Amino acid sequence: MPQKRLIIIGAGILGLATAYKCRKLLPSHRITIIEKESLPGRHQSAHNSGVLHCGLHYKPRSLKARLALSGAQEMMQFCRRHGIGHQRCGKIVVATDQTQIDRLKALQRQGWENGLSDLRLLDQSALRKIEPHAAGTAALHVPQEGIVDYASVVRQLAQDIRAAGHQIRCGEKVTIIKERRNTWLIQTPKNEYLADFLVACAGLHSDRLSLLSGAPPRVKIIPFRGEYYRIRPERQHLVRHLIYPVPDPRFPFLGPHFTRLIHGGVKAGPNAALALAREGYRKTDFNLAEAMDAATFPGLWRFVKNYPQMTLEELRQSFSKRRFCQSLQRLVPEIQADDLAPEGAGVRAQAMSREGALVQDFEWEERKNALHVINAPSPGASASLALGGEIAARAKQQLANR
Repeated sequence: MPQKRLIIIGAGILGLATAYKCRKLLPSHRITIIEKESLPGRHQSAHNSGVLHCGLHYKPRSLKARLALSGAQEMMQFCRRHGIGHQRCGKIVVATDQTQIDRLKALQRQGWENGLSDLRLLDQSALRKIEPHAAGTAALHVPQEGIVDYASVVRQLAQDIRAAGHQIRCGEKVTIIKERRNTWLIQTPKNEYLADFLVACAGLHSDRLSLLSGAPPRVKIIPFRGEYYRIRPERQHLVRHLIYPVPDPRFPFLGPHFTRLIHGGVKAGPNAALALAREGYRKTDFNLAEAMDAATFPGLWRFVKNYPQMTLEELRQSFSKRRFCQSLQRLVPEIQADDLAPEGAGVRAQAMSREGALVQDFEWEERKNALHVINAPSPGASASLALGGEIAARAKQQLANR
């Protein structure tokens, strides 16, 4: 009996994690990953903060909340097993004035509900002992938060997948997806593939892949560029842990914060400025078709109408290091604009509804013999192994019901 064919589109960390899980759950399937870039993990997997999120900020009982903690634990085990750099360095969420303390306490309760342990409220004196240079009247200490070398995780996943006899075909952009009876035809400029089951983990292009397969998604990916600065070495002593602001319920984004790096150093960011290209890592990057696609989407205009001040301020921070620094000084007042050196940017693939709401949870669309991951923002990397296992289980269930 010939082997069944499983095609995964996208060799980012989630596509790789899905293949890694499918090896065992679907042993009768030959797996091929198709990736348009020359190497795996070139976009969100490589352009992120490097944080291992454990589930503090996610709505209880959501898929994010369910998978964040288990995913973070599984990622730590994977890193230990393969000697990949990781560290449970802990996170401090800082309340900068009295009005934020109730929100800080609510965040602690939410963390408990999501399964986190050892969450500790700190008064100003206790905060100073842990983070002497942080501003704040109180803080929440989250010891389970950590940092990871995601680039090495991507390389190890790819190595394990290939060692198991499966393929990763790079440099092949999918141009055609067609349903053929009980199979899918996938074409690239180089090859043609047939799949008994198809999984699309296309990140910044997830909605396009769904549309290409004949299923227009309910949402659209709107790219938000997140820029980072590195703290110069002689000023890195100002930050000992990850330092985050208390989330403001009026706004959908968290705001710039401080992150320690697994190979040393500290970086600050990201902001969340609307990008003019889905892979618009620089301010000057512009793709006319993609910009028009976003501009003609009614959800984007409703989003801007709902958050005009935030949208404008994020753009201002993008073009002004001084304003970016001012947002950081709310957390660490001693930081100065001269302490910041540009450290590149990432682009967040954020699904948005026609009503202008950001899709807050992981989301996918199941079709006959196919599953399209539409929305997998943070903690997509942290939870990638757990989310990949969830996708593999859904694929197995579909195949069992044929």
